[in-house]
Amino acid sequence: MNEFKPGLEGVVAIQTEIAEPDREGGALRYRGVDIEELVGEVPYEKVWGLLVDENLEPGMPDPEPYEPKSLSGNAPADLQAETAHLSAEWGLKKLVDIDDEEARDDLARLSAQMMSIVAQSAAVAEGREPAPDDVVAQGETAAEKFLLRWRGEADPDHVKAIDTYWICTAEHGLNASTFTARITASTGADCGAAMSAAVGALSGPLHGGAPARVLPMLDEVAATGDPEGYVKDILERRGKIMGFGHRVYRAEDPRSRILKRTAQELGSPRFKVAEALEEAALDELRNRKPDYVIATNVEFYSAVVLDVAEVPPDLTPAMFAAARVAGWSAHILEEKRTGRLIRPSAQYIGPGERSLSAV
Repeated sequence: MNEFKPGLEGVVAIQTEIAEPDREGGALRYRGVDIEELVGEVPYEKVWGLLVDENLEPGMPDPEPYEPKSLSGNAPADLQAETAHLSAEWGLKKLVDIDDEEARDDLARLSAQMMSIVAQSAAVAEGREPAPDDVVAQGETAAEKFLLRWRGEADPDHVKAIDTYWICTAEHGLNASTFTARITASTGADCGAAMSAAVGALSGPLHGGAPARVLPMLDEVAATGDPEGYVKDILERRGKIMGFGHRVYRAEDPRSRILKRTAQELGSPRFKVAEALEEAALDELRNRKPDYVIATNVEFYSAVVLDVAEVPPDLTPAMFAAARVAGWSAHILEEKRTGRLIRPSAQYIGPGERSLSAV
């Protein structure tokens, strides 16, 4: 048995051709293409095609006409429930009973519909009816159509913010939600079950929800005008500064670099405060841990960019899920092709053999 490692850190569980986070070089490549080349050049739906089909064309389709049965306005919960429901609604077959082409088509339908569900749930949360199909059809890209479904209008800056965020977070290797999707797919379950399971894993605050915790930090720094004091106070209380450090990168998180640039280009009103907090946090963290590489991660400037698009903090986990449908789809297909159930071992460390009377 291999040596036990908590959290499976460093344990190679799969081999993949989908994405390559460059641990030391501060780059992220989707099937060999650096995301720096994708942002601003092709919209998210074509990046979905690159990740799933290894081709920009045809990309992710538009969502089919579909009205969710019951939306609460809690987007992560709505997304998980409705995605699971689609398996029955559409009669999706088990992965073990279909070929790769049918599985790919199921995932394409689900991906597009999942984005629409998030937009519709966001509208419900604001007390409005989601925009009808004829309004949504006026949009040219997935991000524009998403905003039209949600708000009935699509500000170009908001479209750019969301499209950039989605591309940067579309895929990132074997994270918790992706691993969950692959485990579910390995059982031969249908694509809706695998995608729904991934959404459930993403709903936890340690994976996907951190951007929602960045804005309160920025507000406090803006109020005090003392980023250095704010950082020292948190660290002295053994608190956590959200948006710094990463389990993968030992250099700059490339997604953070792109999102920071985008926030500045879009004239974010929080940019100067964010930059001041970033500088103070990195300086203090380096002083305290000079031998440990700590850099800004994707979550920090994700919060700033999504704020430009007026995305409420509690919607950020669902926005992350909308972005990650591309990566999940690609991994579900890749796992299907392995045809092997994921079944790791557990090391028992409980009591030795004993009688019932001893309990």
